[in-house]
Amino acid sequence: MKNSIDLAGDLDEFLILLRGLVREPSVIGSEDAFFRVLRRELDELPIEVTRYHGLLVARGKAPKGQILSAHVDRHGLICTGPNEFQYAAFIIANRSEMTGDSVSEQTMELIADRFHGQRVQAHTPYAGSYLGQGTINRSFICPKRRNLIFEVSGLDFLQPGTPVSFLDRLTVSSGFVRAQLDNVLSVAMLVYLFRCGFQGTALFTAGEEAGRSWQHALAWFQRHDIATDRMIVLDTSPYSSEQDALAQHVVLRTRDATSTFASNVTQELESRCKTLGIEYTYKDKYVEMLNRSREKPLSFGRTELGRLIGATEGRITGTTLQVPTTGYHTANETASLESIQATLQLLKTYIR
Repeated sequence: MKNSIDLAGDLDEFLILLRGLVREPSVIGSEDAFFRVLRRELDELPIEVTRYHGLLVARGKAPKGQILSAHVDRHGLICTGPNEFQYAAFIIANRSEMTGDSVSEQTMELIADRFHGQRVQAHTPYAGSYLGQGTINRSFICPKRRNLIFEVSGLDFLQPGTPVSFLDRLTVSSGFVRAQLDNVLSVAMLVYLFRCGFQGTALFTAGEEAGRSWQHALAWFQRHDIATDRMIVLDTSPYSSEQDALAQHVVLRTRDATSTFASNVTQELESRCKTLGIEYTYKDKYVEMLNRSREKPLSFGRTELGRLIGATEGRITGTTLQVPTTGYHTANETASLESIQATLQLLKTYIR
């Protein structure tokens, strides 16, 4: 049973920020409009903000210190033909990388029937201008196209290539927040951290759900000839039951399916958790435990960080910090306020 985190700290400012960002569409492959919203939030602070292709970088007065990262893209649909809609991530993704061992691919079968009745909204790809709303009547997996296919009423006028986001609103009740939290929760945390005085560097990357965000981050590191062994990537971590999600405040990792993470940074996070009374578990060890009794093993996941470590042979390395959630990859993903508070407390220890 995890320890109780003191919620006396004021979460109101953070939740106001999160609520506003949740309303902004950021369908993978069409993140430009969200980048502009994000930049407006950051430009209000005394930090340097620079936009690159697929990436926005915020740097404080000590940019060579701690490097943090979050992803801006979220799941949604893309119009691919006359009144035809497909899951955007698997249209944007390089299909040669879809080998069946990613969490998204393994999750697709579980979530295929969760979208009935979901309200969606269409918007222009670059500007994000509102085009209209519709309702998902049916969703199913097409084995030939290896993708989720959606039947949507009310948007039959859309042209191919138009992004369609889930109509998303944050709800807060009974100690939980609910929305399409992955990946906007991590984005809000980094913006909030800068508001609190963080002076390091934060990378906001596009295309993570299609396995492309690491390339945008790598280009930035190479452009500036920067190496680091202290990168921390924020994310959510899916659990199949509320009981399993509530077993810890934060989720750490020693590895993913592609690489081993920097043990010194992981151990540092663990030490800080112990000091703060934050309960933690290791997701890779949890998956190992589950796989002992499974005929088809669960994936360790292929993360942005793991790809960066592999591509640079460890010149860029670090670890991940994740918030446990349920309802992964839906507009009703759920996280506890205790986990959010604990993560923010942990991140604030990196303010100098």
